[in-house]
Amino acid sequence: MPKLFVGRCLFQEVLSLTMLFASTFLLAQDQPDKPFKVFQFPANMIPRIDGDASDWAMVPESYTIGMDQLHNEHPGVPDANKLLDVKVKVGWVRGLNRLYFLYESTDSFYDFADPGLHNDIFELVVDGDLSGEPLDPRFRLNPAQSNAVARRSMFGTGVQNYHIFTPAKDKEWAMELGCQPWIKELPYANHAAAPYTFKHGEGGHYRMEFWITPFDYAGCEGAERAVESKLYENKTIGISWAIIDQDGPGKSAGFWNLSSKHTMYGIGSQLRAFRLMPLDPQFQKPIDAQWDFKVIDIDRRLVAFQDQSVGRITKWNWDFGDGTQSSEQHPIHAYKYAGDFVVILTVEGPAGKSRLSKVWDVTFPGDYIPGGHETKP
Repeated sequence: MPKLFVGRCLFQEVLSLTMLFASTFLLAQDQPDKPFKVFQFPANMIPRIDGDASDWAMVPESYTIGMDQLHNEHPGVPDANKLLDVKVKVGWVRGLNRLYFLYESTDSFYDFADPGLHNDIFELVVDGDLSGEPLDPRFRLNPAQSNAVARRSMFGTGVQNYHIFTPAKDKEWAMELGCQPWIKELPYANHAAAPYTFKHGEGGHYRMEFWITPFDYAGCEGAERAVESKLYENKTIGISWAIIDQDGPGKSAGFWNLSSKHTMYGIGSQLRAFRLMPLDPQFQKPIDAQWDFKVIDIDRRLVAFQDQSVGRITKWNWDFGDGTQSSEQHPIHAYKYAGDFVVILTVEGPAGKSRLSKVWDVTFPGDYIPGGHETKP
């Protein structure tokens, strides 16, 4: 066979696989034009996980996702006496890779007597980096891959699925669909439910709080090689959930789905878009200097500074702590000598001035000078 023909066939095969992969994950969420909002809690007002919803009183009602946003895929036999109402709020905190949830339900029949999977369930699926990848081996792209290999390589690794029992009676609070049960435990998750008085088969009100950590990678080998999803303002992530409503053995009253796709439980690209919101204006200062930096070349002592100030800013002044300054918003600065530097950013705008200094965060080790912290040439 001519080499040219072999090469062309190989190129066409690779191109076909690439197009298949791209078409599968080009749309990384369901209904991306209708994103939901994730409320940002101030750092000094993080919800306490105790089942008390008072910490969530600051969250506007516009963040609530209720039954009107879900559709029932398995309605079952109509029951005039059936009552089900579920409301969910989602929050986050800048600097923490955590997603906080407040779940509240009113149900005329709570099903939680079975020690196994049969239970009223809040099924939650999270894709922290919008990979869109499948998490269930049934949807693997390579049909030649064995089920055992697929389970190890993709079951919950890049997209996580939690079956949260509502309520959990004499069993753990959730089942993680995959081989990573450690992601539902501290330091990667926490949970608490408010006390309830109803028994199995009775109606009532149920409330729980919990937080989880989304992962870009969470392998079967454990947490040692896991990679948390980085959460930051205005980032869009994939989330969806379903309310699995059981009303006794062999009786299902519904599968209430937030996604328009039934198989969202196993395919990351079918999740809904959620945007991590900035702080609400009521929690922000009119003007507040904030900044960060990254050393981009340690040998040249080259540092990239990034302004993260809040408010309308019209003027920036950077004091790099070595006798030099800059009026750029995002300057790059090369230090001519080693040392520990106090860097100050002063910003101005219609609301006034604000200043923030960081003491010795920017440091380049050098020879020690008695009585000082700089090593000048």
